[in-house]
Amino acid sequence: MNIKFDPNNAVIKLCMSGMGLEDSGDIEGAISMFNKAWYDATNDYERFIAAYHLARLQKSVKDKLKWMETSLQSAQKIDDDNVRSAYSTLFKNIAECYEEIDDSENAKRNYELSNSSKGVPSDAGPFYHGTRADLSVGDLLTAGGNSNYKDGLKMNHIYFTANVNGAGLAAALAKGEGRERVYIVEPTGEFEDDPNVTDKKFPGNLTRSYRSEKPLRIIGEETEWNKLTKTERQEWREKSSKNTGEIIN
Repeated sequence: MNIKFDPNNAVIKLCMSGMGLEDSGDIEGAISMFNKAWYDATNDYERFIAAYHLARLQKSVKDKLKWMETSLQSAQKIDDDNVRSAYSTLFKNIAECYEEIDDSENAKRNYELSNSSKGVPSDAGPFYHGTRADLSVGDLLTAGGNSNYKDGLKMNHIYFTANVNGAGLAAALAKGEGRERVYIVEPTGEFEDDPNVTDKKFPGNLTRSYRSEKPLRIIGEETEWNKLTKTERQEWREKSSKNTGEIIN
């Protein structure tokens, strides 16, 4: 199974709605939304995400443990680059549950599994970068550009993703008058998970978003991705303008 994170997926949208209710203080409403996401899930990827959010809001430690283990088991059935980044977080949460119920042996084992799941991303791509700049094969994309999300901020890294639709979204939100472009790129040095999205609303780095201090080399151009409508583009711009969270640079 090779499923890419899709913000328009029905179960993910239910989870996003649940998180919105949670943020507004309506915990019961959030749990109800996450339950609906679980019962509407049709594959292991959707079950992995729904179970994770159900786990977070359980009052009983044993119920939280049950749902976290369900989330992990669903993720392990997929076991590809879309979910491996979540393993460390899931093992850590499971370890904390065992710690709370004084099961030190299982807590220690899961903390060790969490630590061994960390490290340099193993994602082999292909990778994409969305922009409005007119570039050519062989050109290098380097750090130091202006942020698309915060005025006056020079970025210390160059960002890219293995999700072509994520790159398309970045192109749609990019500043400039040029047409939206998605370039196929290859990193020229080490890269890391983008900390601005990793372990935020979802466990791990489900959007397969990365950053590097080293340049990206353009090796081609992608022309097929889910382009936003004018309304969707405006909604995303409004959402970005309202985001007051700190950018980890």
